[in-house]
Amino acid sequence: MATTVLSKTFGTATNRKKWTMSVWLKKAFPISEGTIFSSYSTGTTSNYSAFRDNGDTTYEFVENDGSYTINLRPSLKLRDTAAWYHLVLAYDSTQSVAADRVNYYVNGVLQTAWGTETYPTLNQESGINQAALHTIGKNTATDNSYFNGVMAHFHFIDGLQYAASDFGETDSTSGIWVAKSGPSVTYGNNGFFLKFQDTAAFGDDSSGNTNDFALSGTMTQTKDNPDNNFATLNSLDTSIGTAPTISNGNTTTTTADSWVGSTIPIQSGKWYWEVKVPSAGVECVTGVLLANNLNYSGTDWLGVSIAGVYGFAGVSGNKITSGTAASYDSAISQNDIMMFAMDAAAGSLYVGVNGTWLQSSNPATSTSPMISSMGTSETWIPFTTISSSGGTCINNFNFGNGYFGTTSHGETNADDAGIGLFKYDVPAGYYALCTNNLGDQS
Repeated sequence: MATTVLSKTFGTATNRKKWTMSVWLKKAFPISEGTIFSSYSTGTTSNYSAFRDNGDTTYEFVENDGSYTINLRPSLKLRDTAAWYHLVLAYDSTQSVAADRVNYYVNGVLQTAWGTETYPTLNQESGINQAALHTIGKNTATDNSYFNGVMAHFHFIDGLQYAASDFGETDSTSGIWVAKSGPSVTYGNNGFFLKFQDTAAFGDDSSGNTNDFALSGTMTQTKDNPDNNFATLNSLDTSIGTAPTISNGNTTTTTADSWVGSTIPIQSGKWYWEVKVPSAGVECVTGVLLANNLNYSGTDWLGVSIAGVYGFAGVSGNKITSGTAASYDSAISQNDIMMFAMDAAAGSLYVGVNGTWLQSSNPATSTSPMISSMGTSETWIPFTTISSSGGTCINNFNFGNGYFGTTSHGETNADDAGIGLFKYDVPAGYYALCTNNLGDQS
């Protein structure tokens, strides 16, 4: 969401002593302090209520009127920028036992281990749900602490304390905690349900209350969601020199002297993804590498001198075969879009540019792959790297999320399962790299 904010001034609450907030989120890299939900009325900027990432991968609920009246921070650290988390805060200050006044759940599990543990007093009216300005995506009082990541299924209940099981459930097949698309809840006066589904009005309320939020900034809709987690770039899969800058929901990388891989590895099946190059002139290599190279700690450039690296070097038009460069096709230009198709069972990699597969290759018919010598029992990671010193590679990846950077590509091409949004037609038999497709491609 970057500096994007949703805001609304609440009216009179059903009950300020009871409320529930439920939201799914996927935090983007870099990890920094960011506010999910906040309110502020008058007085100094030290008077606020907020549910936020504390900047150390712990998420805390605080209320402050010059000093903390509520400060609840679980010990649990949510470090995984590749995962969706379901967070629920259920507030009821009428409870006689202090620990029951705020129930905090992560992926359906009630938190009981705390880094800080200050509960509201008996019958304390919360700053959340007051008749005042509320924001999603920043600290309302200080106009900073912007949330960096993706959100989905944002519910707020005015007047009742619900459990996490009212909003999520364990899938009987996968055993994974998943969202309930239509929970049976009573929203109350200030309650809302944001699906973020209307690209013309992301703040539309689907609870029936028409408690719509106003949008400030630019919000990007992604196919990545709690029920289908798409591959993104993995901030932990980097090596050599300075770590790359990863942005736009972990889909854009700026790489000076290192490399970055994807969050979902490839072991079998057929997969398709796209990479847009917003600036050309620096030799980058984009393709796949052996997962064993994740442990590489040398100083050689992965793109041209390390075994187990296969890809396309855009500036030279060379193909890279396990560290050896050879002439293959023409150089790419600024804003060109590279297409990648990998057949793991055949050990083949295909590359295209702007809708045309290079050298008359065709993944759908297994014709003339760029690389045909990769191992068929290995684990591979889609990746990109700079191939020599000097300059910076910038690449926008689309694993089916539907955009390059923050801009929609405007097309509706999906794989054979009807999943993903791609700029170009997905070859028959190839699929978007996401969790819903993994079982079908094993």
